[in-house]
Amino acid sequence: MSRIGKNPISIPEGVTVEVKDNVVTAKGKLGELTQEFSGVDIKVEDATITLERHSEKKEHKSKHGLYRALIANMIEGVSKGWTKELELVGVGYRASNQGQKLDLALGFSHNIIMDIAPEIKIETVSEKGKNPIVKLTSHDKQLVGQVAAKIRGFRKPEPYKGKGVKFVGEEIRRKAGKSA
Repeated sequence: MSRIGKNPISIPEGVTVEVKDNVVTAKGKLGELTQEFSGVDIKVEDATITLERHSEKKEHKSKHGLYRALIANMIEGVSKGWTKELELVGVGYRASNQGQKLDLALGFSHNIIMDIAPEIKIETVSEKGKNPIVKLTSHDKQLVGQVAAKIRGFRKPEPYKGKGVKFVGEEIRRKAGKSA
């Protein structure tokens, strides 16, 4: 039995969950998310959701835990939201935003200007003496992670000096440089 899949999901107040024709819809104060599913039965009773798989096939076993995690993330997203913070480490690295446009100066000849999806709220924090921080907030966990990974991909942290775009709290494995 899937250890993740067998756990019930509790529905907080203010969130409604509907299951109709292999589609789960979660509505809350922050928005609405939908997810298609197959290979599992989803039962909504009182304020909990339980998932049961059709058979013991490998495909159904793998989908059991997957859909439970996706539905739990949807419910948490529409009730609380998801946040990712990126830190720009390096001399002259800057970040600013005008509406949904993120402007990054990462040591290239030109600034990188990126349009951010309207579902994501973006905020840049620049304090003197500290590294700039980009905060991404949305109800969709997959979208926040995808946009954060794209921003990080512009200049990944390098192992010698640690310069680049990293997640706040991320540990970078450092290497020793040349010894003279």
